[in-house]
Amino acid sequence: MKVDIRSERGTAVAVLSGEIDHHNARAVREEIDRYIVAAQPRSLAIDLGKITFMDSSGIGLIMGRSKLMKECGGMLEVRNPQPYIRRVLKLSGIERIVKVT
Repeated sequence: MKVDIRSERGTAVAVLSGEIDHHNARAVREEIDRYIVAAQPRSLAIDLGKITFMDSSGIGLIMGRSKLMKECGGMLEVRNPQPYIRRVLKLSGIERIVKVT
């Protein structure tokens, strides 16, 4: 699992690649959280375009980062999910909590 965090026009973008499962979700979560706490971005986008597999750990990852961003006065967006991941997100109801584009 790889995480690349960069700034694009005032938004922090975390590009994830590989698989999000219970084996690696914790490390991804910790890396993104460190960035959020240190940089205090107003907006964070999690780009899932390079994710090849995601289980319920990915839903937890998104929900937790959304909560942290709200606590820091910011907002979270999920970008580029593969069609089957978009379906999982829709079925989970997460679209009521975060913007999915």
